Amino acid sequence: MEKREFNVIAETGIHARPATLLVQAASKFNADINLEYKGKSVNLKSIMGVMSLGVGQGADVTISAEGADEKDAIAAIEDTMKKEGLSD
Repeated sequence: MEKREFNVIAETGIHARPATLLVQAASKFNADINLEYKGKSVNLKSIMGVMSLGVGQGADVTISAEGADEKDAIAAIEDTMKKEGLSD
């Protein structure tokens, strides 16, 4: 299992547009990918799950991946987080 922690720096947090981009990035992989925030964990391939967490600015989130392509999945998610200005 691969795990990475991120601090959300975007003013608007993970709202609809970046959430959609994260879901799209995660959906390219076979690994099970989860987003954890405040003790709740949701499937990162589910837009409704991600939106339900209400991740705001300054939030610390953990993204974990488990499966054959877990390393590539985490790298792609990290790249998306940085490109979208969600984390540094």
